[in-house]
Amino acid sequence: MIWIALPAGLYVGFCLFFYFFQHLFFFRPERLSHTFEYKYPFPFEEVDFEMEDGGKINGIHFKVPNTRGVVYYLKGNSKSIKGWGKFAKDFLSNGYDFFMMDYRGFGKSRGTRSQEKIFNDAQHIYKWLNQQYREDQIVLYGRSWGSGIAARIASWNNPRLLILDSPYFSFYYNINRYIFFTPLRWMLKYDIRTDQYLKTVHCPIHIVHGTHDRLISFAQSEKLKALYPEKVFLHPVAGARHNNLPDFEHFFEILYEILYVKPAEKR
Repeated sequence: MIWIALPAGLYVGFCLFFYFFQHLFFFRPERLSHTFEYKYPFPFEEVDFEMEDGGKINGIHFKVPNTRGVVYYLKGNSKSIKGWGKFAKDFLSNGYDFFMMDYRGFGKSRGTRSQEKIFNDAQHIYKWLNQQYREDQIVLYGRSWGSGIAARIASWNNPRLLILDSPYFSFYYNINRYIFFTPLRWMLKYDIRTDQYLKTVHCPIHIVHGTHDRLISFAQSEKLKALYPEKVFLHPVAGARHNNLPDFEHFFEILYEILYVKPAEKR
């Protein structure tokens, strides 16, 4: 019976390991000292938020003269805003202010991390931004892991636009592609149902996705488009993979087209 017991034991062991240590599979944070100084070639302000449960969220806020609004950028699941901040230029050049935060355990942000806490932190900052900008000036931008978070926040509010960069249909759906042989529904602590959140999003939804993305398949964006054909606009970037969208000029053409505000539309 050993030939049955050994594989069964390995299977159960893997499932238990995944359940208790799934953060090791999903997150690749870069931690920064609280004394670390960000350096960027354009003006910015560093902002800290003290959360009710004792957590701390650190962010960076870039501003331009005569702004069209603000892009609230929910980043991916690796490193910190130290490196991600470079993407601010893509939006500053389009006339928008730019805000990005680090999730708990990333960069200078601290505190225990959970799906509920990530959503609550992101919503807290949305409300803070809404004190400085009208909602019709707020653009939510979610990249990869952050796409589901952006969708959740958009479903709770009324931003001008929601842009999803390389999104998953749902976090559960994407992870299930890799470990479909496990009882994932009972193990996964982060399901992040982008497909459901979009149901109650009232603003236009733009999806930008590389057609050769192997980490989060382009087919998942097609599924989201098929669910909500009237409010989702799908922008394929032919030949692009998950991490090289900025290598394609068409990516920037898409951004310009989405973010451009005609003079008559300015308020």
